[in-house]
Amino acid sequence: MDEIHIPNDATYAPFSLTDVIATAPLASRLLLGATLPGRVLSAAALGMYAGSALKDWVSRRDVRWIDFQREFGCDVRTLESMPRQARKDEVFRIATRLDEGFTDERIPRDELAVTVNEQLTEYIAGITGQRVHTSSEVRDFTLARLVFPFAMGVCDVVSGDVALFRDTGIFEPHIICHEFVHRKGYWKELHAQALSYFALMSSGDPVLVQAARAERLHRQLKVLAADDHEVYHALVESLDVRRELKEEFHALRPEPGAYESSVSVVMKRLYDERLRLTGQNGLSDYDEGFTNLLWTFSRSRRARQEARQASI
Repeated sequence: MDEIHIPNDATYAPFSLTDVIATAPLASRLLLGATLPGRVLSAAALGMYAGSALKDWVSRRDVRWIDFQREFGCDVRTLESMPRQARKDEVFRIATRLDEGFTDERIPRDELAVTVNEQLTEYIAGITGQRVHTSSEVRDFTLARLVFPFAMGVCDVVSGDVALFRDTGIFEPHIICHEFVHRKGYWKELHAQALSYFALMSSGDPVLVQAARAERLHRQLKVLAADDHEVYHALVESLDVRRELKEEFHALRPEPGAYESSVSVVMKRLYDERLRLTGQNGLSDYDEGFTNLLWTFSRSRRARQEARQASI
């Protein structure tokens, strides 16, 4: 088994280097009445950021990337649309499995990040024959939280810096894994969703498997609700599952405040356009695209991977 080590030096800095680059001059002006110290600090952070990114890029040159079309029989542009009735049927089946396998075990975030990273590394290695080792560091905050108030986590694909903005309960293993897929160099959201799901489901760990199933159910509910906030919560209430699980799904979509509502409308539109310009289908890849990939893969006769990976 080949071993590739991506340094991810920027992820070990005490603060997000991008935050320091952006805010140091302003903070220096406010605190010291002069911008020069802040500019010096910003320049130093930029140098560290660029140096870390360059080292990561050099390390990635020997990475063997997963060919989704070959391995799973589909990719961003070759997805079959999952029928609405099939989505409804799947919601019922996932809800049943979630309720039957429910666990209230919680793993501390630092420990969880290491476990998830190891599982993701081994899953990808099972396909490519290559272990790509990356950092397991996760931040609690970056300024991206203010720019993308609708996001639960974010990864700077250049530096590999990952931040989770709030406690997401049973969904946290999937969110961490999704961002770690980006850290390993897969920048498309559809790929991050799929690899995270497959890696967690293959783990055999009740906490990780529960997170994968919960994410799949959450995304099916979002498609069925067509992003309607009230319809989504009504669908959650209709699930035949224990109250603890319903509370988790309700908490994932809280009523947004005035600031979040106004900023989210603008930023979602811009982010959707950015995804389309980079060869993706837009924000729909998080939910409709993700569930369509599982549907297409499960029915493909050309995929090299076993279709049972798409099972619930």
